[in-house]
Amino acid sequence: MNYIGIDIGTSGCKAVVFDKDGGELASSYREYTVLRPLENWAELDSEDVLTKCFEVIKEVNSKVSEPVAAMGISSQGEAFTPVGAEGKIIGKAMVSSDSRAVDLIPEFTESFGEEKLYSITGHTPHPLNTLFKLIWVKQNQPKVWEEARYFLCFEDLLHLKLGIRPHISWSMAGRTMLFDVIKHEWSEEILSALGLDKSRLAQPVPSGQVVGKIDKATAKNLGFKNEVSVVSGGHDQTAAALGAGIVEPGFCMYATGTVECFCPILSKPAFSEQLRKNNLCCYDYTVEGNYTTVAYSLTGGNILKWVRNELGYEERQQAESLDGNAYTYLLEKMPDEPTKLLVLPYFSATGTPYFDTKAKGAIVGLQHNTSKGEITKALLEGVAMEMKLNLQLMEEAGMCVNTFVATGGGTKNNAWTQLKADVLNKKVIVRNVEEAGCYGAALLAQSASTGVPVKELIKSFNKSDNVFHPDSVKAEAYEQKFESYKNLYPALKQFWSVNN
Repeated sequence: MNYIGIDIGTSGCKAVVFDKDGGELASSYREYTVLRPLENWAELDSEDVLTKCFEVIKEVNSKVSEPVAAMGISSQGEAFTPVGAEGKIIGKAMVSSDSRAVDLIPEFTESFGEEKLYSITGHTPHPLNTLFKLIWVKQNQPKVWEEARYFLCFEDLLHLKLGIRPHISWSMAGRTMLFDVIKHEWSEEILSALGLDKSRLAQPVPSGQVVGKIDKATAKNLGFKNEVSVVSGGHDQTAAALGAGIVEPGFCMYATGTVECFCPILSKPAFSEQLRKNNLCCYDYTVEGNYTTVAYSLTGGNILKWVRNELGYEERQQAESLDGNAYTYLLEKMPDEPTKLLVLPYFSATGTPYFDTKAKGAIVGLQHNTSKGEITKALLEGVAMEMKLNLQLMEEAGMCVNTFVATGGGTKNNAWTQLKADVLNKKVIVRNVEEAGCYGAALLAQSASTGVPVKELIKSFNKSDNVFHPDSVKAEAYEQKFESYKNLYPALKQFWSVNN
């Protein structure tokens, strides 16, 4: 039997079919457009998203002959869709980067209590949270608020579209700031303050639980050859971490994409004043009984794209003439030793720990003889330094991280991965998993179908592809550089208001 993992992201969705041994058999991807009709708005047309989800499922089914036993769903967090009577979608989905509700945060937080919110949800207030977006809908779209039978995240919205009562995995529910991450239920206190009944939300369940069978007519339309179970999946970061093999404490996923992200596995909840002040959340992991946090930099691999677009004319021309990759040519020019430059990598708003939407980037130490290769490496060093700052805060709060497992497109370049190992002074493993999010969702589906614990499946399937150990000399140089890096944000912050 085969298993499908579907990943519903912000810019597109992907479905992948895996066999019982974890081998990838078929995949399909569709893009959709993030709509930005007004400043600070970022929406998805949920009808379009669901259409594309159906398309990728149907396409992968057409590519395999063996039947599919079950399907799991990995989904972006926070975004929700208002659904009216008869399952009709009556509004757009506000994605994580939609910040229109930012001005509504202080009033609710002051009234309810920021520390109380944190003690229940494990999160600190931010405009990405579903809670504040719902407040915005209530105040600005009263007709939608009144007519909505459900407010559903994409995992549970797909359930509804498949003819199943909507369920939401604990890790997804934990991203809404409406969920009690200790009691594992919607917080009556928060919902009461919001004026929302829990019957208008999906039923919370742990990851890896069968939530229903796909409606027969829908299953036939999607190309399924037999009855198919749908299994609760998880928030995309936690699903990807599971797919990367993060099943034991001490291991942490390092996702390298547009955004850089840490996602460790914790054996118990982690709440502290230090974590709260540094905006390091705590919510359920995709292995029941475990927890996680997410630490991230909103400037990640996209900083390399900036180099390519603004400084990489020669490399783009070279790639075009030789049918190569401009990124590869840029990275080849990086010096072997740590650079003498210091970079604050805030080319977009910060992530953790500052949540500073007005931050600006900086390159310090430029001279006439500074090369393009040095600038490229310094920018990547800056991103790694920002992640090292998050690691330090995590470790100071008692989170043990011995080994990182890297995922994402950036892992294809060994020099870039080695740089991370050197800056973090930690071992970095690159696993042979192309689509970690889909794989994590499929593993949950397989575990629910077969009864084999997901940890056992991971241990038998995941094999290390490459291991990067920190170079002791370079790691020591980066430790010294890190001390200067920690002073850069406080020193430069005072100047940003001048240009805002």
